[in-house]
Amino acid sequence: MSEQQSVNRQTFDQVMLPIFSPAEFIPVKGEGSRVWDQQGKEYIDFAGGIAVLALGHCHPSLVSAVREQSEKLWHVSNIFTNEQALKLAQKLTSATFADRAFFVNSGSEANEAAFKLARRYAITKYNPYKTKIIAFKQAFHGRTLFTVSVGGQAKYADGFGPKPADIIHVPFNDLEAVKAVIDENTCAVVLEPVQGEGGVTAATSAFLQGVRKLCDENNALLIFDEVQSGMGRTGKLFSYMHYDVTPDILTTAKALGGGFPISAMITTEEIAKTMEVGSHGTTYGGNPLACAVGNAAFDIINTEEVLNGVEKRRELFIAHLNKLNDKYHVFSEIRGMGLLIGAELDGKLLNRSKDILQASAVEGLMMLNAGANVLRFTPSLIISEEEINSGMVKLETAIGKLLK
Repeated sequence: MSEQQSVNRQTFDQVMLPIFSPAEFIPVKGEGSRVWDQQGKEYIDFAGGIAVLALGHCHPSLVSAVREQSEKLWHVSNIFTNEQALKLAQKLTSATFADRAFFVNSGSEANEAAFKLARRYAITKYNPYKTKIIAFKQAFHGRTLFTVSVGGQAKYADGFGPKPADIIHVPFNDLEAVKAVIDENTCAVVLEPVQGEGGVTAATSAFLQGVRKLCDENNALLIFDEVQSGMGRTGKLFSYMHYDVTPDILTTAKALGGGFPISAMITTEEIAKTMEVGSHGTTYGGNPLACAVGNAAFDIINTEEVLNGVEKRRELFIAHLNKLNDKYHVFSEIRGMGLLIGAELDGKLLNRSKDILQASAVEGLMMLNAGANVLRFTPSLIISEEEINSGMVKLETAIGKLLK
């Protein structure tokens, strides 16, 4: 314990780059959907590491996958392949539209690869001017210079010098806006089927189907960023499966490793073959340690029991939120899909999501927001009914105290 007491929340302000403003407590242990801090206080976790901990903290199968693999082989680089990466690629391709997979370590890297691939495909197959990328306002695609420029929130991209060119942003769920800007020089349309950071907004079926048609008419690729919405989060393995719309490229990360850094970009044979040896790369991507955890997580998430359980848990959350709203009138809308839930704030709590997060922590609840005015729920996909009930009581207490 002595080692732990030698660092505290103030240590962060002394030694870390000041780009985060973490909570006042420091989590030190987690199990399922419960977490304990340095002082031993218990919390219910509705944040799930921002949709990462799909199977909760320290799931036994993931723990044993790490342990077993850590005693065999950690890293060989991409000069060699490895069994765990090949197995995970087989699982991803046989469960989806894709034929080929590429593994990296984060959502940003998966999206970076997707955007580079889309440009390469268009330039190789059509002409050097087919480079326009259409993306959406309020979208979030990562923090590298390319991905943050494709993301539709200027506050994250401004102030870092010239941005990559030929990227255009239009309003989400607005098919006419896409129609107005798509042309023969468009290489790709990029979107999150459910916008996460931007406020938990799901695409409409008509919008996604319309975008797919426009892409086909203009020889443009459709890229789905399922970093947050994928891996069971919406009740299907990937959220495109709800819409009867198939993308050309899909990225996934967050829940893919259940907390271990791993991400993937998957695509078809036809598109993949425009990349040749040396055209892109990664040092850690597809390492045996990450892929072993990915395999263990995939085998549990891609089961009827887990996927069907998502909708049941969603209904329980929604019932609690509606009840809370009847009492306090603090939400204008509750939206999202599966266990990616957004509650838009209203009335006395307008734009006060951060206050709610702090008040919730005091009650022993780890919460998330999606901007100043949306509470975001991305708990474990296997969180127990009892933990949902208990966490919602804490949220209600926190909101009650704030309103007083």
